Amino acid sequence: MKKNRATDAMGLRLPRQALRILNERGIFAQPAVSLQHQRLARRYVIRGVASGGAAGDVGRYVTFAQEDGKPVEYLHPVDAIGVNGLHAVVLAPVLVRLDMLRKGHTYELLITRHAPGKADNGHRPPLETKVLFRGVHGRLELDLAGRDKAQAGAVSPTFYSLAGEKVAMPEQFRPAICSITKAVNCAGCSHCHYVCAPPKGRAANTSTGKAGPHPNASAECLESQDNDEAMNTVPSGEAVPLVEVA
Repeated sequence: MKKNRATDAMGLRLPRQALRILNERGIFAQPAVSLQHQRLARRYVIRGVASGGAAGDVGRYVTFAQEDGKPVEYLHPVDAIGVNGLHAVVLAPVLVRLDMLRKGHTYELLITRHAPGKADNGHRPPLETKVLFRGVHGRLELDLAGRDKAQAGAVSPTFYSLAGEKVAMPEQFRPAICSITKAVNCAGCSHCHYVCAPPKGRAANTSTGKAGPHPNASAECLESQDNDEAMNTVPSGEAVPLVEVA
């Protein structure tokens, strides 16, 4: 069980060939999260990095959300050399991570919650990871980087069980899922998807105990995400049932 939790904290479990292809395509997503201690605030926070992008028919992206599914502010952007790499550092007492992989019209999705565990006898708490959703071999029959680009940010893949039944996604994370679906189709990505900057005139300050989402982050972040606030007004694209794979 402990091994599974540790693996879930590292993101989607991909074979070496998939990791090699992503590396060859120049897509550098960083799904790992870590537990960090803030001395001034006297608390532990979760650190993650929004990262990734797409190249041709392959894409991978990692983004973050609040527990209720609303966007989260980043601490600061990362000016990376090249594209499809690191975009921004995110810190919060609790983070929900979304990790998505795309190959053509097939999608993999892992949504996990990360938080400090209970500390015993003053020791450093463990990093607790809980899987909220796992979507395998999802399908979206749209070309979001081409002819169907106008729908990017408003649609998401459809996932099925091994019995061929549709698997319901957590509704509170549907906007985030739509946004990350757009991200794994964002060729040469050099910006954030779903996570956003602090309000103008106020830099993120995590050393005073004010880390994490701003009280007005939900409205401000949605306004800054290329009109992704409209994602709930357009239905998801048609999906084709999958044949069960042993």
